[in-house]
Amino acid sequence: MSSAVELAQVWRGDLLESIHMGHAVICNGDGEVVDAWGDPALVMYPRSSCKMIQALPLVESGIALSESQLALACASHNGAGVHVDMVGSWLGELGLAEHDMRCGSHMPKDEPEHHRLIRAGEEPCQLHNNCSGKHAGFLALNQHLGGGSEYVDPDHPVQVAVRAAFEDMTGEDSPGYGIDGCSAPNFATSLTGLARAMGFFASAHRRSGARAEAATRLTRAMATHPLLVAGEGRACTELMRAMGGRVAIKTGAEAVFVAILPEQELGIALKVVDGGTRGAECAIAALLIRAGVLDAGHPAVAKFWNAPMTNCRGKEVGFVRPGSFA
Repeated sequence: MSSAVELAQVWRGDLLESIHMGHAVICNGDGEVVDAWGDPALVMYPRSSCKMIQALPLVESGIALSESQLALACASHNGAGVHVDMVGSWLGELGLAEHDMRCGSHMPKDEPEHHRLIRAGEEPCQLHNNCSGKHAGFLALNQHLGGGSEYVDPDHPVQVAVRAAFEDMTGEDSPGYGIDGCSAPNFATSLTGLARAMGFFASAHRRSGARAEAATRLTRAMATHPLLVAGEGRACTELMRAMGGRVAIKTGAEAVFVAILPEQELGIALKVVDGGTRGAECAIAALLIRAGVLDAGHPAVAKFWNAPMTNCRGKEVGFVRPGSFA
């Protein structure tokens, strides 16, 4: 097992104050490792970074889905009005309601919607959950499969289909699962397995078959609708916008990040050991710049790559930069 490497450094003045250690892998469309840092065999939970894999059975089912719905199925959104309204409309099309979901509720990250709820004296509902789009997709697939109401149970037909797709895409038998924040099972794999899956998505446009077509549609939906995948101010949204629809990227809890690069037919997966999001955002930006798909001079990039840190008076006191791996 290889040791973790420096994926991001935090400087304050002239002193290196903190280091985010982690692992990263790049795979090509044939599933081969073309570059790696740290331990490519690291067994980990992809968390929300694998939502496009979880959506494969939905798309392969043949259910009529808009591109916006595909993007929402892959989203960890901010719970803004646009997200809440679109997921609600999707449920309405299915003849279902918010109470049919099993993701739970939390306050939205979107500030306008957060403040609206407070002013109105309202509690957030499950539509505000960052995973509500994924759960709407689960419910749509469940209708198609004719399963019971508890679609998040690991032995439910929906999750059995998700696990089969996950193991096929990663090329590995999953050693187990943990329960995600939204109550769905999250299947473990190696970091290489996750990068291998992203490599398939990146090369799906030159393949044939239902799975390749589904992967191509999901990648295009994410890259075309970055706002739906995350939200204003989020790295996924801002960096995808900066790349002009050429690349799809997705974060996951505990500092996981993946990228799908169709032009290069490369898939990237990384994990910061301490779970620090700022380290993962810096590292994915560095790898995208290294791959030639992200312009280091783009204004959005400065928020995540060599990103300045300011104090309460707005004074610049340090910065977050890529670690020695870059």
